[in-house]
Amino acid sequence: MLSVKNLHVSIEEEGTKILRGINLTVNAGEVHAIMGPNGSGKSTLASVLAGKDGYSIDEGSVSFDGADLLEMAADERAREGLFLAFQYPVELPGVSTANFLKQAVKSVREHRGLDELSAGDFLKMMKEKAELVLLDPSLKSRSVNEGFSGGEKKRNEIFQLAMLDPKLAILDETDSGLDIDALRIVADGVNTLRNPDRSFVIITHYQRLLEFIVPDFVHVLLEGRIVLSGGKELALELEEKGYDWIKETHAQLT
Repeated sequence: MLSVKNLHVSIEEEGTKILRGINLTVNAGEVHAIMGPNGSGKSTLASVLAGKDGYSIDEGSVSFDGADLLEMAADERAREGLFLAFQYPVELPGVSTANFLKQAVKSVREHRGLDELSAGDFLKMMKEKAELVLLDPSLKSRSVNEGFSGGEKKRNEIFQLAMLDPKLAILDETDSGLDIDALRIVADGVNTLRNPDRSFVIITHYQRLLEFIVPDFVHVLLEGRIVLSGGKELALELEEKGYDWIKETHAQLT
């Protein structure tokens, strides 16, 4: 589904190199966790995959379902089935969540050659998907994320994910700022959406999220490179030993 080969990325204005040769393969139905300390390049990787401006692709390639992802505009990537849940969800004053999703779902369905949903079917789907994350029904009529608590914003991201039905969902530190109850709700929503055709890339600092969303693979990103990969046990080892252990091991290997 997703194939990242030797990806090197810099910040356009500064020329600062962030990613230094990322290699990652995500197959259909797999859940991959990417862990690493601050500044290692985790959010940069998520932003580049989603098509955020401000980055220069210096080298490498990314394919998504066999197509060149880097040649697609951000909106085209979304229509093709790539979804990014933001670390800091943005507010859209004056745009209700319902209207925002109505247009987004319409665009995705048109791209897939599907008929537009009737008003009744759309409202029914919104109700069903909102229940996955216990989203307050009143929030759907309010402007996107405006006045939402941190937990409500993160739940709203997973609600949007459920509505748009992507092939690949990238969750960029979805657990940041969540208390244990909100974390469980978000994780339950993600686990409900797992299926053999949908893949997840979960970016996180901590192992606690992975107690609820069990990954198939864990990768450690350090200084712009994936330096270690393993199963879910690797996250437990990181929790016990910390990232300094990885830094020391990586220094010995290099």
